[in-house]
Amino acid sequence: MYEVIYMKADYEPWWMFDDWRSMVVTSQSFESKEEANTYFRDLYNKLENQHTFNEKRKNCFFAFWSEAERVYCEGCDECLQLYHGIVVLHDGIPCSEVLSNNSNS
Repeated sequence: MYEVIYMKADYEPWWMFDDWRSMVVTSQSFESKEEANTYFRDLYNKLENQHTFNEKRKNCFFAFWSEAERVYCEGCDECLQLYHGIVVLHDGIPCSEVLSNNSNS
């Protein structure tokens, strides 16, 4: 099963800290790689159009941000960058195969 996750956190999605699942906004599951890819493309394009910056890692982690979007951290007593992230999983493991046949992301 493939899973495309959209999360918001004060860190990039590739860090996958212990509590990363608590930062998930939406999670969609798919039986086929093609269905996951279609959903991923739509979400990726939407976030890319809404944010100034983006970065990807290992072709399965994608971060989007705009400098003005920050959240206050009480523990650090400062404002931190807010990141919108996409994580692509296959059977619960980060996976690049959903996008392996695509050259533009």
